[in-house]
Amino acid sequence: MVDESSIGQSKAKCVCAFLQELNDAVKAKFIEEYPEALIETRPWFFSQFTLVVATQLVEEWIVKLDNICRNANVILVVARSYGLTGLVRISLKEHTVIESKPDHFLDDLRLNNPWPELRRFAETIDLNASDPVAHKHTPYVVILVKMAEEWAKSHGGSLPSGREEKKAFKDLLKAKMIAMDEDNYKEAIEASFKVFAPRGISSDLKQIVDDSCAEVDSNSSDFWILVAALKEFIVNEGGGEAPMEGSIPDMTSSTEHYVNLQNIYQAKAEADFKIIEERARNILKKIGRDPNSISKTTIKSFCKNARKLRVCRYRSLADEFNSPIVPELQKNLTDEDFSVAVGFYLLLRAVDRFAANYNSFPGQFDGGIDEDISRLKTTAVSLLSDLGCNGLTLSEDLINEMCRFGAAELHVVAAFIGGIASQEVIKLITRQFVPMSGTFVFNGIDHKSQLLSL
Repeated sequence: MVDESSIGQSKAKCVCAFLQELNDAVKAKFIEEYPEALIETRPWFFSQFTLVVATQLVEEWIVKLDNICRNANVILVVARSYGLTGLVRISLKEHTVIESKPDHFLDDLRLNNPWPELRRFAETIDLNASDPVAHKHTPYVVILVKMAEEWAKSHGGSLPSGREEKKAFKDLLKAKMIAMDEDNYKEAIEASFKVFAPRGISSDLKQIVDDSCAEVDSNSSDFWILVAALKEFIVNEGGGEAPMEGSIPDMTSSTEHYVNLQNIYQAKAEADFKIIEERARNILKKIGRDPNSISKTTIKSFCKNARKLRVCRYRSLADEFNSPIVPELQKNLTDEDFSVAVGFYLLLRAVDRFAANYNSFPGQFDGGIDEDISRLKTTAVSLLSDLGCNGLTLSEDLINEMCRFGAAELHVVAAFIGGIASQEVIKLITRQFVPMSGTFVFNGIDHKSQLLSL
């Protein structure tokens, strides 16, 4: 981001100008001041931002900045690149996600708990139709709803459970096939596990609706007001279920059946949305807020994603540094898979202590490397002792490597760490996808990335 004309100029000024060229829509500003001076003399400066990215700061200043950002409800993303290692850590009190977009999630088809309209539609279709074309184009949703009902009638109202019963249910589906090329029945057999899924909401969603934040007041965020409405819905109109999402996957079906089925799911989703909207407006009114302060679009998105809500809470850096989860730390130190990552994490903290004591980082200057190795080892042992990990040691090789790095910032490692940090920033700003929890450590020696819960 600099060229020959930049020599002798302010780095902030040059980098800002070159960065601005990447995107005209972005307004970039620069401040010629050390971050430490800003943190110390103008803490209020940081409260004007939504999110602050802090790079290459030592522990003392990161902790101070974290306290400032937390008090101002500003998101902090910490990024550090040091030789062949680096870390990224997010810090804020709470981050709520409606559009978590998980990679794998069970369709909301309610095959194990069909509502009256779906049941009535299924009743209009005869699975024993003699017409082979009609038989081949009955959607698998209808097949499973009818077969599950048939099973429940002969099993005291219970759906298949246990390996034997599940196998018997699949055999029943196979027996209904009248030709080998009936893709709809093959789809029904493949999707039969959706009938076996437990009814009601997941344990993750239960944890959110039972959270103390769901007891809302005038200071509650829109997210928690919608959770309070969702909680009321689950207990009352939902019959223990979350609102319907309203979409169905592709399946082998006649166009008429598929469109009818789609309409039934969409109508249920719309009805559920209206109930939750009304409940949310009533809650807003009750706590003295404008009943229309949450948009229809937001409520609709909340209902569509209700089963996938996520709440992320992060410990403060001061808590992590001063009161780590000792069993987790000890377990990672003795685990072959995690020992290098946690070793780098602890040594990054040790080099900051080293710098505070000796006014330079280990190995930063030529000569005296052996002495720096010895000093860093002593510092690391002292840090482990302070963290409650007496008797545990860090690898000699890692300590030697940290001194060999000499606090150098390698462009390839910095680019990788910057990429990870920027990806997390996008998740946090857009409130889409789930940002990482814990401390991300990159081990450039083994090309490994790991998340530590500390």
